[in-house]
Amino acid sequence: MSLLPLRYLFKWSLLATLIALLAGTASALFLHSLEAATAYREQHPGIIWLLPLAGFLVGWIYLRWGREVEAGNNLLIDEIHDPRNVVPLRMAPLVLGGTVISHLFGASVGREGTAVQMGGTLADQITHILKLRPEDRRIVLMAGISAGFASVFGTPLAGAIFGLEVLVIGRMRMEAIFPCVAAAILADQVGLAWGVHHTHYAVGAVPALTAWTLGAILAAGVVFGLAGMLFARATHALSAFMKGRVAYPPLRPLIGGTVVACAVWAVGTQRYVGLGIPVIVEAFAHPLPIWDALGKLAFTVASLGTGFKGGEVTPLFYIGATLGNALAPLLHLPFALLAGVGFVAVFAGAANTPLASTVMALELFGPAIGPYAALACVVAYLCSGHAGIYKAQRGAKAVLSADRRVE
Repeated sequence: MSLLPLRYLFKWSLLATLIALLAGTASALFLHSLEAATAYREQHPGIIWLLPLAGFLVGWIYLRWGREVEAGNNLLIDEIHDPRNVVPLRMAPLVLGGTVISHLFGASVGREGTAVQMGGTLADQITHILKLRPEDRRIVLMAGISAGFASVFGTPLAGAIFGLEVLVIGRMRMEAIFPCVAAAILADQVGLAWGVHHTHYAVGAVPALTAWTLGAILAAGVVFGLAGMLFARATHALSAFMKGRVAYPPLRPLIGGTVVACAVWAVGTQRYVGLGIPVIVEAFAHPLPIWDALGKLAFTVASLGTGFKGGEVTPLFYIGATLGNALAPLLHLPFALLAGVGFVAVFAGAANTPLASTVMALELFGPAIGPYAALACVVAYLCSGHAGIYKAQRGAKAVLSADRRVE
């Protein structure tokens, strides 16, 4: 046997271990901070009225020190497609602090974006220190994305596939499969070693496959895909509107924070701010109204579209789980099953990652849900119009054309 595969495995095992240690530790710090911020906000609900000032502060900090890294996940994806400059290290503390502040004061944002940005940023410092080649840098960045995603959700296999799948719609870069898998698995273990605990969800008994259940899941997948498309397009549209109408960036989250705080007062509940994990758990336990999905969608679009820092994925889980729960009586399916399917399918449609979403369902809910989750995720992906939450994603045809030009 040639020594080349052994050298490859040795090299990328070492690099993946370094990436995992950095990304897993950063995610653990982030999750513990997020837990403390959420607990404080829930104990002091009146802090929501300071959300506009918190938004202004984060916006000013990014204007002063974070202009080069404001693109977040899209910056990482662009650097993988066209490697140019090492991602500035300050991206990690900026997005960490910005997201924790957003959650502390009551913005409706997620956590995936923060973990992915920290994982990618910290991993990219390795390329600078070790003077790695551009083609190796691409793989390091992908492994960092996988490690961040895996460690923040406790889904190592989904994290590995996410890092491979998110870059190009309809195409995966398989040259990075070993580093992404190794970094994701190890980063998840690093997070667990730091005392991270992930939420467990129970879908209960999964019904047998029949013509009716498959048809119902197919119909639900269409709805989930449209929901993902609506979320992505509404968030991008609001962001473009605010940038076109409000020239001074810190004023955008100030306005958004004012709207969110007033909306919380108007509806009389903080059910739609923060991560919303308790509501997601409810979606697996008892029936919920459709208003939960619509409320979370509106609050999250208002938060992210006006410039608050965080991620989109956990809000998408919330929207999908509550939407699936509400659809269950109409489709004559168990509400816990459809909550689980919606949990991953809306994400699949919004992020254009049907494979990672399907594997996530297997990791979170068990293998029995696999056929239903796979069908719903693929249908949602096809029906979303590829209007993804990541604007830097590229189509497979465009990437193939660029590859041919390089050749």
